[in-house]
Amino acid sequence: MPSLILEGGTFRPIFSAGVMDALLDNNITFPYCIGVSAGITNGVSYLSKQYKRNLDILENYRLDKRYIGFRNFFKCKSLFGLDFVFDEIPNKLNPFDMETFQKYEGTVLAGVTNATTGKIEYFNAKDVDEKSLMLRATCAIPIFFPAIEINNDFYYDGGLCDPIPVKKAMEDGNKKHLIILTRPKEYRKKLEKGNKITAKLIKKRFPNLVEPLLTRHIHYNETVRFCEDLEKQGKAIIIRPTAVQSINSFEKGIIHLRQGWQDGYDAATLKINEIKKLF
Repeated sequence: MPSLILEGGTFRPIFSAGVMDALLDNNITFPYCIGVSAGITNGVSYLSKQYKRNLDILENYRLDKRYIGFRNFFKCKSLFGLDFVFDEIPNKLNPFDMETFQKYEGTVLAGVTNATTGKIEYFNAKDVDEKSLMLRATCAIPIFFPAIEINNDFYYDGGLCDPIPVKKAMEDGNKKHLIILTRPKEYRKKLEKGNKITAKLIKKRFPNLVEPLLTRHIHYNETVRFCEDLEKQGKAIIIRPTAVQSINSFEKGIIHLRQGWQDGYDAATLKINEIKKLF
């Protein structure tokens, strides 16, 4: 069984959205889909078969202060307007097709980081509720988001512990993989100042998150190499932007976001016959 693996990256996964829209255009639905952060939030629209929905949302709301803006910190302790992004948009402004999504017969998992244990957990995304708490949790970047409470536990972005969850897909029995990355091949993650600051700020409340934050770059680079080895072995196809195509995590330019989508669509189209051979 082939799997679809989705990396996060705030607005960078608009590239992944383009890839998935190309899959929709070619009637390709993966029976297993796993991802973190904006990767999996885009992925659920792929599984609900809503072509270009992810692009439409960014085109219409990326520059809307209700979507992202510092005033949201006063309302919900988040840079993002949590109720606007995860409730008003999917339930009113650009409705998510829950009925079609629930008809999906495969496995779809959202990776989240348990803030108390500092360990990765994987939620069945088909259990998503109207307030999208699970999707809020997988996107919850520390400092930019509050920890999201679900069933008396607190969660942050799954990308902190498992940025590219290919090993989980393998553990679940998948033999071939389409891995959609949002960084170019040349990219290597480094320990960033922001991670050091975040680790200090949350150490008292969530001490077990300190190590994942300070070693995230090591784990990320090792996972990318692992994915590349799978590709060399013929067990995976990697689709990712080139250095020229790569966009900023908090990209503001609608033209650039639209081009990012197109780059993903074109990259998938070029490999569509290879992708079909995964099945």
